[in-house]
Amino acid sequence: MTDPLLKVRGLKIGATIYPPGEKSRDIEIVHGVDFDLEKGRVLGLIGESGAGKSTIGLASMAYGRGGVELTGGSVEVNGRDILKSGIRDVRRLRGAEVTYVSQSAAASFNPAKKIMEQVTEAAILQGKFSRRDAEERAVGLFRKLGLPDPENIGQRYPHQVSGGQLQRCMTALALCPQPDLVVFDEPTTALDVTTQIDVLAAIKEAIRDTGVAALYITHDLAVVAQVSDHIMVLRMGEMVEYGTVDQIINAPQEEYTQALVSVRSIKHIEKQPTETPMLKVEGITARYSGTDFDVLKNINVEMYPGQTLAVVGESGSGKSTLARVITGLLPPSAGSITFDGRTLTPKLSQRPRDDLRELQMIYQMADTAMNPRQTVGTIIGRPLEFYFGLKGAEKQRRIQELLDEIELGEGFQDRYPAELSGGQKQRVCIARALAAKPKLIICDEVTSALDPLVADGILKLLLNLQKIEDVAYLFITHDLATVKAIADSIAVMYMGEVVRYGTKSQVLSPPFDDYTDLLLSSVPEMKLGWLEEVIEHRKMESAGN
Repeated sequence: MTDPLLKVRGLKIGATIYPPGEKSRDIEIVHGVDFDLEKGRVLGLIGESGAGKSTIGLASMAYGRGGVELTGGSVEVNGRDILKSGIRDVRRLRGAEVTYVSQSAAASFNPAKKIMEQVTEAAILQGKFSRRDAEERAVGLFRKLGLPDPENIGQRYPHQVSGGQLQRCMTALALCPQPDLVVFDEPTTALDVTTQIDVLAAIKEAIRDTGVAALYITHDLAVVAQVSDHIMVLRMGEMVEYGTVDQIINAPQEEYTQALVSVRSIKHIEKQPTETPMLKVEGITARYSGTDFDVLKNINVEMYPGQTLAVVGESGSGKSTLARVITGLLPPSAGSITFDGRTLTPKLSQRPRDDLRELQMIYQMADTAMNPRQTVGTIIGRPLEFYFGLKGAEKQRRIQELLDEIELGEGFQDRYPAELSGGQKQRVCIARALAAKPKLIICDEVTSALDPLVADGILKLLLNLQKIEDVAYLFITHDLATVKAIADSIAVMYMGEVVRYGTKSQVLSPPFDDYTDLLLSSVPEMKLGWLEEVIEHRKMESAGN
């Protein structure tokens, strides 16, 4: 057996926290983790937010992000403990022996520099290649990663390529210096399922062809199962379970791992539409100011009381733009919207208060949707004052009722957003929307930023609240697993148009149009060899065409 490329023993990582109104204190966030990784192998690190995945991954570069400190244990790369190395040795390590691929390539690339300059920078600075050789290697990686026009794409700026292409460019950046180890930190989480497949396939092929070792960090067990040899399950800074992909997927030993494997177990039987739709979108066409093309083209959909319409499609398909039109944030250039029997005024500023109250919205990022300086009680209480004039004890009583409904209960009114978990923040946003007693809530990617187990809890909560409040949901998402779990009807959007529309059973039953077939076949399945099956199926289809 060969010596491991990466050997981690007793790794402890700490941080200093600053609770509002209290003295700062030191805490331990990783509690003595051990593992080995051999060259040419991939170890998947999986767990919920705060489990320590990214923190452990960055420790393999002797790096602690955001004030995090590596407080104990050892991290050996190629036989030397990098935690005991001087700063010069660590600088030679980063970008040469160990490289990093972050979740958001768009945030990581410099918008003012061409892609080629950034992809080759580390390889040149570390003295591994001359500029000419580095650029030649980069072109070869662009080709290997399936990027279009590999000879010239490096001359573009980051904003001139798609999100999936930029993520592959970042993978090329990490592989260009010929590292021994690459840390992939949620590299496909921000991508649509169709784009995710392409990037996953490219990453897997590049790892295989270059023989590099990799840590693959994610909260999606179905994704990590497609690229890893072994999986380590983490929770609250401790290893819960470690094993081969086959063992973790098919025979998990620990209760937490079993919960991860069985996530998205919601069974929702679609409700049949009533006679009269609550919301009717007819012939809606829209474009953004200053542009000369339509981002929505003749959209026609209906919604019924107490039911869920899922609007699904890739980024740029027009899902969120449709929500903006319905809420009045973007007036349409053609068409009309009827809500509860009355035609909605195109502009938000011209709508009466009842229209505002009965049509609420929950946003994707709960962090940015709440004022960090306001308590939970103030956040939920605002619509109670604005729409119903509630004050004093009556308002406090209603706030507590709403907190009970979202399963938070006592003790949360005086907390600030920073004192809540991601799932708790989203629950507060749900309570704020419910405070207005709406007939329709638009949910814009409300679970996409959450871990699978937390997202599962939010979906169950929304379905339960729908029964209690008889509220309708317009649920915008690119996650087909979510659609299957909660939808009564589905509208599939592509390039500003609705390409498939009907009840859930109709839309999810063959025969499919090409785009819906692609979308459905791209949802990762928790089984070994799924990615290879999808790639092979696509090759056969391409050959047939």
